[in-house]
Amino acid sequence: MDETFGRRRFLGYVLAAPTLVTAAEVGLAETTAAAAAQPRLPSPDITDVVDLNDLMTLAALPTSGLIAVEVGQDGTVSFALPRAEVGQGITTSTAMLIAEELSVPLTRVRVTLADARPELLFNQLTGGSNTTISTYTPIRVAAAIARRRLLDAAAAELGSTDLTMKNGVITNRSGDRVEIGALAVKAASTRTEQVPVTLTARENFTVIGKPHNRVDALASVTGRKKFAMDLDVPDALPTMVCRPPTINGKVGSVANLAEVRAMPGVTDVVVISTGVAVRARTFGQCIDGVRAMSVTWKPGTAAGKSDDTVLRELAAAELPIGLPPVTPTVEAKFTFYFRGNSALEPNCAIADVRSDRAEIWSALKSPVVARQTIAAKLGLPLSRVTVHVVEGGGSFGRKLFFDAALEAAEVSKKIGKPVRLMWHRADDTRQGRTHPMATSRVRASYLGDTVLSYHQRHTSVSTDLGHGLGEIITAFAAQLPVGDIGFSETFFQLSQTMSYNFGIATRLLSETDKGFNTGSMRNVYSPDVTCARELIVDRLAAKMGKDPYRFRHDFLRDARSRAVLDKVADVGGWGRAMPAGTAQGIAFHAEYKAVSAVLVEIDCRPETVNRPIRDGVTGPRVTKVVFAVDVGLAVNPRGLEAQIMGCVSDGIALTLTSSLHLRDGYFLEASWDNYFYTRQWNTPPELRIIVMPNTSENPGGAGELGVAATMAAVACAYGRATGTMPTSFPINHGTLSFTPKATVPPVPASPTDGLNKEF
Repeated sequence: MDETFGRRRFLGYVLAAPTLVTAAEVGLAETTAAAAAQPRLPSPDITDVVDLNDLMTLAALPTSGLIAVEVGQDGTVSFALPRAEVGQGITTSTAMLIAEELSVPLTRVRVTLADARPELLFNQLTGGSNTTISTYTPIRVAAAIARRRLLDAAAAELGSTDLTMKNGVITNRSGDRVEIGALAVKAASTRTEQVPVTLTARENFTVIGKPHNRVDALASVTGRKKFAMDLDVPDALPTMVCRPPTINGKVGSVANLAEVRAMPGVTDVVVISTGVAVRARTFGQCIDGVRAMSVTWKPGTAAGKSDDTVLRELAAAELPIGLPPVTPTVEAKFTFYFRGNSALEPNCAIADVRSDRAEIWSALKSPVVARQTIAAKLGLPLSRVTVHVVEGGGSFGRKLFFDAALEAAEVSKKIGKPVRLMWHRADDTRQGRTHPMATSRVRASYLGDTVLSYHQRHTSVSTDLGHGLGEIITAFAAQLPVGDIGFSETFFQLSQTMSYNFGIATRLLSETDKGFNTGSMRNVYSPDVTCARELIVDRLAAKMGKDPYRFRHDFLRDARSRAVLDKVADVGGWGRAMPAGTAQGIAFHAEYKAVSAVLVEIDCRPETVNRPIRDGVTGPRVTKVVFAVDVGLAVNPRGLEAQIMGCVSDGIALTLTSSLHLRDGYFLEASWDNYFYTRQWNTPPELRIIVMPNTSENPGGAGELGVAATMAAVACAYGRATGTMPTSFPINHGTLSFTPKATVPPVPASPTDGLNKEF
């Protein structure tokens, strides 16, 4: 960027094409300036200098010019987004950015998902709540260049340079007008050329920052939205896999392959690396075939392990926290059990593999490394493998992994036919990705009104970051014996922030045991780390004779953080009189260039805890949540509210009800009938989300932000209501009377025993 350019002036390109196609050129200077514009905290935490989003945004920067906005002759504007839409609403926010700069109605913007493009390198990974942060400027620049070219073409067409552009129509002062579609060819270029452009000033925004419904809302509620399993791929018949009873077990032998092949509707049965695949005319016939399989299994990578044995491993791997200081201290150790990471849409993919080519359809958040890995597995040149990214029905980190696509490709190659592969819900619960079991030890020392030190040692079952930064080199490095430690520690340090003035503060991560299928579940390390911290903050406040809210307010490091805390305390009525057995809790969390605070109220009275519930779960109920969030610039406040609503439900579940019970190398739970995510009876009757006024020129991330603060606030409220600080999560993990149903026996005689009614 030229030094004479202001913050809103950029360079980009008009690309050689039959109709108008434009792209951005965003350099390090612009990104550094944008980062500098973000509010910074006045103390030397590493994330005050560089955080995970800075790293991801810089990694995507070199290929930002390879994503383009196209204006069609019908007046529509098209953009292939190199990210995955899995319900977070990024197709809507992206369309809003384009509509703002091009002055077109939102309904005229067509945002699709780009196929896997290896040339994008790190610029096609969806994760870390980074999409809006990293694409905000490049998309706007590309759209603004298109606007400039259209105005230039209109000036020649209308014989005037005094023009206005609104709703996709350009008008001169005489009232002469021309549709942008009519200018799409004239505004195009026969050669690629560099163009300077100025972005719309924030005070002139008419779309960005205003609440909008999702562009796909109608299709979603009417069933017209297409997911992977809805696609019409010729001869792609339903396919399912008979999986081992224990985590990552392998096929030893199969006694009845011929019998299963002869079953009604079954077309193919084949042994693959993860089990035995059955292809049939219907999914019901697939299930019949899977249930009929007689397989001898080899032990898996977690054979014989249980919650207790993993806890002992974690204790042995815990890093030393040092000798206790001579000043008063608060110290506690917290335990967080395995949690499921399955989304509403079951894990699925379509594959059509031939001898010389392959084509894959799936909801993928790391499609570049997926394409590269599939090509290597099939022994095909990368250019002969096409991977289509399909919209997904939820992810929460699950779709960073492409195991369904890899399986589908393997099956299709072996049988020489297209397959429509879907995991059963029990497959994903037992063999899919889980949030690792972890412990977190915290020690804080204080003297008088000063907190002198804060030390946290987080110990976890290894978090699989094998997707790397979205392409095969970093993915391979992340799986090396030393590389995975470096990736995890880097991720941990760059995603955690010490938001309080707590003197000397340290945080260290230790990971152990790679025998489990783990992943970056929504908000990754932060819910556990923040929950432990905020509970200790409550303990410190009590020991130092201060109110929990006032204590946080006095120790938070900047006005922006105090503002969200003050807001929830004010709106939520902090400190109001409440009946015995009920209480308020308050917590704070900062991440993704954003800050958040939440106040909750909980009812732990016996009549609430012991009330009869249809699915057999009882326990405390969160009755009120007030959540304040400041993401800098909220592109779509309505979408932000929706994200926080989901985060609140996640946080409640993680604190109170949701966990997996590990026994003899397998998880007991097999579906949501016994994996107790937040139910309707446990959602707060009173929920208010407050989007704070814009505090930055640039947006922060929000897709994961609300989980940590909510989990922590619920835990703090529970401690105040019961008089006992909780140290094991979810709170019901050890007390839940888990009686496996007939479909989920305590020792599965077959891996298909979990194929239950919630298919």
